[in-house]
Amino acid sequence: MIQATPLRWLRLAAFGLGGAVGLSGCQTQYADKGHAQRAEPGVYQATRNGPDGAPQGSCWGRTVSPAVIETVTEQVQVAPAQYNPDGTLLRPPAYRSEARQMIVTPRVDSWFETPCAEALTPDFIASLQRALAVRRYYEGPITGTLDTDTQAAIRAFQRTTGPDSGVLSLASARQLGLIAVDRSTLE
Repeated sequence: MIQATPLRWLRLAAFGLGGAVGLSGCQTQYADKGHAQRAEPGVYQATRNGPDGAPQGSCWGRTVSPAVIETVTEQVQVAPAQYNPDGTLLRPPAYRSEARQMIVTPRVDSWFETPCAEALTPDFIASLQRALAVRRYYEGPITGTLDTDTQAAIRAFQRTTGPDSGVLSLASARQLGLIAVDRSTLE
């Protein structure tokens, strides 16, 4: 059994407090049963300041695929082989190992248009929950609250057709029949 010394408890308490302070800034606009929810680091961002050229007043979400970095170790020759005048090997070459990091896949920011926060009324969210339930993505109660179960269902629905995000994209809302499609774009 591990004995916790007072110094160890003090370090654990400081670590816990530091973690709580560090995470306190990671709140989203969505409520989860009356409590604020932490965003997934590096994956979620909803904003009115979308990508360059975004229409004024539009709302945007963003998924971030992190870069894939590998550590590559190579042998680098630091001294060449030395030979006797008769061609026999006097001293073999000398090598050293060098490790470096290499980006295999660069980071990718993907922007997608979303319904604005004022459109996410309890009635809209209840309709969203019903639309996801009919398609067997959502099994929870129809509450009109954008909770973690609803966001997980949104992510599962969008995983095949849209962004891999718990933020509802405008395209998914149209596909679910929640937002009207502009008929002039269909012709």
